[in-house]
Amino acid sequence: MDLHSITVPQDPTALRHSILDMTASLLACGIDPSRTVLFQQSHVPGHATLSWILGCRTSMPRLRHLPQWKMKSRQRNEGYVGLYTYPVLQAADILLYRSTHVPVGEDQVQHLKLARDAARIFNHHYGPFFPEPQALLSPTSKVKSLRDPAVKMSKSDPQRLATVLLTDSPEDVALKFRKAVTDFASEVTFDPEARPGVSNLVAIHAAVLGGTVEQAVAQARGLDTAQYKQVVADAVIERLRPVRDEILRLRREPGYLRSVLDEGSRRARELSAPVLRRVYQLVGFS
Repeated sequence: MDLHSITVPQDPTALRHSILDMTASLLACGIDPSRTVLFQQSHVPGHATLSWILGCRTSMPRLRHLPQWKMKSRQRNEGYVGLYTYPVLQAADILLYRSTHVPVGEDQVQHLKLARDAARIFNHHYGPFFPEPQALLSPTSKVKSLRDPAVKMSKSDPQRLATVLLTDSPEDVALKFRKAVTDFASEVTFDPEARPGVSNLVAIHAAVLGGTVEQAVAQARGLDTAQYKQVVADAVIERLRPVRDEILRLRREPGYLRSVLDEGSRRARELSAPVLRRVYQLVGFS
């Protein structure tokens, strides 16, 4: 999603590297390009075109009330137009393929509601065309920061110990969990309101094991929180080990990564072209 990435300043060389690095990460996590259209957003012009069309029917108050705009504009003490309107581009990303279901994290549910609104408004003005997409939430809808469990884990967090990266070494992962914020009680329990730090560890443990928080708590019986941190770190290390190894391997094959994106972009243009043609007809462009 490179169009979204430039809502904050990017170094062009670093951005080119990040695009390939993200491609390697997605492939390493199991995305199969023979079954999935994996492409570079900016190489499919329909995204920006449809974003403009939808934006012309999206009110400013609707965007102003989105929590991400409030938070990010406050952090930077300024507000760029791209940052303000990027939820409309997200809606275009979805509707350009007439998607019916979208896997999202908990923090993106409000933006998906905007996509539903955009579809509804377009259909009201031009006739039924876009489906209203539904959210697909995983059991672990949000992973919290290891240093501040009140906020989500984010790669842009300035605190190095707050976020586990897919490419972290086992030593780095162990250190980050060892330094994770918990509390003064030693027993491991799951209570997100009263014990957010420990509960975050339990949620992460359950996620990497593919089980429930109850099962994770049962495995922690008899351990204090310090011991449990090591258990969770070990589980995360083992879960990420094959992913990390594959990312490191794919990074050495930039030509292959670029070929995957080029082929995916070609297929995405083919898929989106008839949708955009119909939108042009409905709006009156053709």
